[in-house]
Amino acid sequence: MADTLYDTDLIIIGGGPAGCAAARMAASVGMRSILIEPDRLCRNLYRIPALNNVLGGYTSGPELADAITTELKSTELCRLELGRFVTDLRADEVHVTVTVDTGARLTAPYVIVATGVGPLQPRDVAWITAPDGLALPPLWQAEAHDVEGRTLLVLGGDRPIGTFLRANPTTDTRLLVAYPATDEYKIEEIRDDLRVTLLPVEHLTLGATEGILVSAETLGHDAARQTITADAAYLSIGNAPTAPSGDLTRGADGYCPPSDQRPRVIVAGDVRSARFQRIMTASGSGGEAALRAYYAAGELLKS
Repeated sequence: MADTLYDTDLIIIGGGPAGCAAARMAASVGMRSILIEPDRLCRNLYRIPALNNVLGGYTSGPELADAITTELKSTELCRLELGRFVTDLRADEVHVTVTVDTGARLTAPYVIVATGVGPLQPRDVAWITAPDGLALPPLWQAEAHDVEGRTLLVLGGDRPIGTFLRANPTTDTRLLVAYPATDEYKIEEIRDDLRVTLLPVEHLTLGATEGILVSAETLGHDAARQTITADAAYLSIGNAPTAPSGDLTRGADGYCPPSDQRPRVIVAGDVRSARFQRIMTASGSGGEAALRAYYAAGELLKS
């Protein structure tokens, strides 16, 4: 499949589960790939303490990440460009060109964008008012010894709350989860946990920290107002896509729907949509993306 006009058969942007799965699938059908990742492979997996929804018997993110990393580093047809990030992506009728931070340009018939997402802050959502410049840590980064015996105000009902609870099944921590109506479908898995108090809100105003406590004023769906006090505040309000600039089509929410992209640009993993952000769906979409490039390239060779 290699064409001497190209640097490789396939460029993969992002080294998470989707990008790594794409590289492995590409290699299995004889495609060369270059995978570009600004950090280490599967960096976010290393921050997930507990897993219960992946194949292979892996029960923690680091365990799964180590397995993926070991396998990918032994994949001969995949060239890893770690510590590099993409500054521009261009696509035309015959090829794609990716520019990295060194200024170097790489070309291929197809590119897979699997850059994933990054955590939102209070300033990024309309239903929270917070002090200027406030940045809070995501809940999944909380260590058990730091939250033992404490009450935490959790902003948002995103799924990492369930990850935190599974990773700390015996931790004596109370979670006050304030979330908007758009998060209603996400909180089913934590609804019955006795450590969780669910607080559906229309709006939340986070006050300045006083001493060791945080406080917030909430406006409920019934227009009732409530003052909440907690030992600390953490985030679980979701993520925003981290796609590179250039020839990518973004929806109103910032995500990159696969069906809206140029023919030579394929998206995979969490950057596709806010609703399907799972390790398994990311991996599956990465493998499918590589096969899509493989079959498309085969059709080109026949024509």
